[in-house]
Amino acid sequence: MGNCCEAMCNVRKNTNVRVSLPAVCFVWQIAMIILFGVFIRYDEESDASRWQDYKEEHNFTSDIENDFYYRYPSFQDVHVMIFIGFGFLMTFLKRYSFGAVGFNFLIAAFGLQWALLMQGWFHSLDLTTGKISIGVESLINADFCCAGSLIAYGALLGKVSPVQLLVVTLFGVTLFAVEEYIILELLHCRDAGGSMVIHAFGGYYGLGISWVLYRPKLDQSKRLNGSVYHSDMFAMIGTLFLWMFWPSFNSAITDHGDGQHRTAINTYIALASSVLTAVAISSLSQKRGKLDMVHIQNATLAGGVAMGTAAEFMIMPYGALIVGFLTGLISTFGYLYVTPFLEKYLKLQDTCGVHNLHAVPGMLGGFTGAIVAAAATESVYSQHGLDATFNFEGKFANRSVGTQGGYQAAGTCVAIAFGLVGGALVGLILRIPIWGDPADDNCFDDEVYWEVPEEEEGIPPVLEYNNHMINKHQDLSESNFTVEQS
Repeated sequence: MGNCCEAMCNVRKNTNVRVSLPAVCFVWQIAMIILFGVFIRYDEESDASRWQDYKEEHNFTSDIENDFYYRYPSFQDVHVMIFIGFGFLMTFLKRYSFGAVGFNFLIAAFGLQWALLMQGWFHSLDLTTGKISIGVESLINADFCCAGSLIAYGALLGKVSPVQLLVVTLFGVTLFAVEEYIILELLHCRDAGGSMVIHAFGGYYGLGISWVLYRPKLDQSKRLNGSVYHSDMFAMIGTLFLWMFWPSFNSAITDHGDGQHRTAINTYIALASSVLTAVAISSLSQKRGKLDMVHIQNATLAGGVAMGTAAEFMIMPYGALIVGFLTGLISTFGYLYVTPFLEKYLKLQDTCGVHNLHAVPGMLGGFTGAIVAAAATESVYSQHGLDATFNFEGKFANRSVGTQGGYQAAGTCVAIAFGLVGGALVGLILRIPIWGDPADDNCFDDEVYWEVPEEEEGIPPVLEYNNHMINKHQDLSESNFTVEQS
């Protein structure tokens, strides 16, 4: 009887997605074509029949004043972050680089289409015509929306099928659009760089899913849940792309003028500060002061995440340095101590450590924005500056900065709640055994879903993610390396 039960437990999962993956891709893409045909139209600045009238109404003297020429450089930077930065950052696993970059590509390509619809229905639907108008800013916001699902993918990396990832994206974009509408429109929060709506939501969304999909025997794939020298180098490419373009990410949709300028400056400074802190803590954590590439790949970006909300406020350059300093420290400590604790005691398996790079820094960024907003004064901003920075107009014209700070904090809580509850519910859907996900002993391996060329020579596993030193069990004097004589 015991042997029978053991045999049943060892039955391998069916990872053949030859039917399910093409079916989902074809059906959903056809649905996008139909929905775009019904709802999506060009806005005034991209429509040939309306641009001239729009230009005259706004006293534009040249086509160069079209918003495209102001926003497109930022859109390019954000687009690079979504497709290259996020994708390559996840290539640290020794046998999952195809999945990291390829599935990142798939998520973003589907997600941006669904995001244009979902965000359009909530933000730009013309109730008289029933149409959604899109322009260059819509493309930036769609990329932002995709970022939430890509962050969630980081917690699930190597443990889910491509069909499951499309489901994660479908619900992730939907939840993002709803929480974004609540936070930005109903609560009237300011969150240009998305500490709340992107990072806190995306991080906790992925963690909620991962907690429900807990794999008790994941250690059977432990041999592949780590990096080698070249995979860490590829991941560092993602880090550098993200680090360089993060000022554009945070400032892409801020108001033209001082707000956008200030956002780029604050983000630039905070990122620099988090690098030094991450290097310092990483070195202190090792007896011989050596650096761990995990910390350098991830914690160095925490300053950009945490500045997403407050970057357009008058936090001052030294304030941005403080934010970068603290979040770099907290993020590095998270990789050293919190991630192992979460896996051991809370059964939370977080492949990329999104808890330390996105969830916690995003939450701290949201609350930092609340404090800075509540402390804003007319002597620092001027009355016009307060109105412009916090958009105190219309029904919000009489809102005080203290009240604004309270709503900013509430918005952070909304993002966390949507992430955790939404993630748990989506995780329950993904537990249904129809998605072709890998078995516990078959995770973190590209060969499950990709045609992988043969390697010329095997590379023995050396480094384990979250603690690269743990598997350095051989000294040079004990090396098995030999030279064969002809």
